[in-house]
Amino acid sequence: MTDSSRCFRQNGLVNDSENSSAENLPRPNILLITLDQFRAECLSAAGHPNVQTPNLDRLAEQGLRFANHYSNCAPCAPGRASLLTGLWQMNHRVTNNGAPLADNLPMLPRELRRAGYDPTLFGYTDTALDPATLEADDPRRCSYEQPMDGFSVGVLLDDNIDPWIDWLADQGFAVPDENRKIYDPAEVPIPEGRGATWPPSTYSAEQTESAFLTEAALNWISSPDRGTEPWCAHLSYLRPHPPYLAPSPYNDMFDPADMPQVVRHPSMQQEAEQHPFLAAALSIVPSPAEELDQRQLQATYFGMIAEVDHQVGVLLDGIDELGCSENTIVILTSDHGEQLGDHWFVEKLGFFDQSYRIPLIMRVPGRIEQPGRVVEAFSENVDIFPTLLELIGATPPNFCDGASLVPFLDQPALAASGPENWRSAVQFEFDFREPTSTIIESIFGVRQDQCAISVIRDHEAKYVHFSGGLPPLFYDLRADPDELRNLAQDPALAGRILSYTQRLLSMKLEHSDPRLANTRATGFGTIHRADPPRPGSQSPT
Repeated sequence: MTDSSRCFRQNGLVNDSENSSAENLPRPNILLITLDQFRAECLSAAGHPNVQTPNLDRLAEQGLRFANHYSNCAPCAPGRASLLTGLWQMNHRVTNNGAPLADNLPMLPRELRRAGYDPTLFGYTDTALDPATLEADDPRRCSYEQPMDGFSVGVLLDDNIDPWIDWLADQGFAVPDENRKIYDPAEVPIPEGRGATWPPSTYSAEQTESAFLTEAALNWISSPDRGTEPWCAHLSYLRPHPPYLAPSPYNDMFDPADMPQVVRHPSMQQEAEQHPFLAAALSIVPSPAEELDQRQLQATYFGMIAEVDHQVGVLLDGIDELGCSENTIVILTSDHGEQLGDHWFVEKLGFFDQSYRIPLIMRVPGRIEQPGRVVEAFSENVDIFPTLLELIGATPPNFCDGASLVPFLDQPALAASGPENWRSAVQFEFDFREPTSTIIESIFGVRQDQCAISVIRDHEAKYVHFSGGLPPLFYDLRADPDELRNLAQDPALAGRILSYTQRLLSMKLEHSDPRLANTRATGFGTIHRADPPRPGSQSPT
């Protein structure tokens, strides 16, 4: 038997004649890929004028690309919590990096383990563990970089980058005395026409964190020590998350002069005048002051995307060579987006689409009618949880805010809005409380529990609600797709704005935690009746 047939044989896809019927086919392998801080439109398949993503495009051609897919919250830890629990932020309550995830919530790795898999992590989940489950002196209380419960660890590459540094050292690379100095750019002159983030990394394109994780995952998949059961890997790439640093040749791949125009008001001051939150945030993560540096930032970010796209290609090619592709579900998404200078911000925060609209590509061999399709209906990261469980024949927990995307795989003739009863809008949240300081409350004159933003967005408009008496925002997306004119105070739109407010409130009420709400203790024992599929985000029957 050749190495290339290993995944088929071990998973039962090479069968004796008496066992060749479809009902005897085994469970599929699972590959869940997350990119970090990846904007939805930054795919050449999506028509981006600069970005080159041939490998992500290839994956989309073999599967489905969801064009209106959204993260449910930012930054990293909240976004990943929604992805891996199927819950909105208001239910999982991971409000920022370092906020613990309650141990009694549903978690995808636990559900996969119940279904017979050994879900194995390569990268990070940004999970802070529930302190109620830890001893007072447990060192894990001091880090939010723990793997979510249920994952086995192939490689934990979080803020502690020791595994990558050790891998570089084994290759003869002269690693710095302090690990984080690996992100210091090469000390080279910046050519004319290039900006501050142009200098390349000191490590090569084949020595990146992405290359390290790709190699580790492929070694694990192909290892005879792993056993013969279907495998499940969660590969969490860091890029294109900052630092804004790309190895050669990716640092030089895009010309700053060719970058698309950023979306924003003519001045930072005009942007800040839209809302007090923007005024405060612009003092924390402003975009580069110099035009050339802004354009270089975009070029560097696109180079970082090209680098991680290459490594995704190495991963997919490796799976092909191992003979695994025909029995492997591949799901690729991100935890959140990136402002990249739009609205004078960098990083991810607030309520603009750039921070929340992200890619979603699914390849499910044998299940997708007409591969290469683009789904225009709204989808959210919480949908991945029930989708993946349905694909492997498992039942999602009763408490789940997402809806299975499986109907989109099987029904190519669906309307652009999706199946009957599919959501007509998405919602996302941003919590900006800071338990270690009172500075946020003092800036805005609100309580800690009022430092919250909730957004409803459909194809027509976006309504942004602030707690604590801060004014709302309302954008007419048909007339103002760039979100530059806040119309919340326009009296002629009062009725329309009220309707969005009411829709958002109804969504919040309908998605409150139902686990014990539908349970009664009676003389006949405990009775529980599950809710029907949630209005606005339910799967069709």
